[in-house]
Amino acid sequence: MQPKNAHGYVRLTEPLVREGDTLRPASWAEALDRAAEGFRRNLKAGPNRLGIFSCSKSTNEMNFLAGKLARVAFGTHNIDSCNRT
Repeated sequence: MQPKNAHGYVRLTEPLVREGDTLRPASWAEALDRAAEGFRRNLKAGPNRLGIFSCSKSTNEMNFLAGKLARVAFGTHNIDSCNRT
């Protein structure tokens, strides 16, 4: 039986990866490798293919790290937040 949270929803206990139209359980190593490959694939077309969306309700430190990830790791200045709402 899968663990449920306080609202009765089943919680994920392992990463899932997509194969075709279905999701299947995977190891953390495989899931992270697939995520990294997705970033690499998009970056090959140029850094403006990626962006970061952060939340104005996050801490300053979290927004700083999101911006740092966008600029240093992805080489883009495409950073946005929901502070217009």
